[in-house]
Amino acid sequence: MAKNMLSNLMKQAQQMQERVKQLQEEAAGQTVEASSGGGMVTVVANGRQEVLSITIDPSVVDPSDIEMLQDLVAAAVNEAVRKSQDLMKDEMSKLTAGMGLPPGLL
Repeated sequence: MAKNMLSNLMKQAQQMQERVKQLQEEAAGQTVEASSGGGMVTVVANGRQEVLSITIDPSVVDPSDIEMLQDLVAAAVNEAVRKSQDLMKDEMSKLTAGMGLPPGLL
């Protein structure tokens, strides 16, 4: 009987791995957008936390204040990555719903 339970557990683990892989592939096709400076810098990222594009309003490009532009880009990228991570967490929560797994396990 224990052998049967172990076999079922291994089968479930394999199914979960396949579903996680599929979820990651699907998330790669989803995008999030974040901006800083009131929309002066906008970043689009996918579910894999890859930055796909950065748009900078020309009015924020001031050669005498490069630090501000750098700060705006960093803030927008960080927000896009955070949103992308939240997207994955939400998708993983849907995947594990009803399985009785403790929060944060995956």
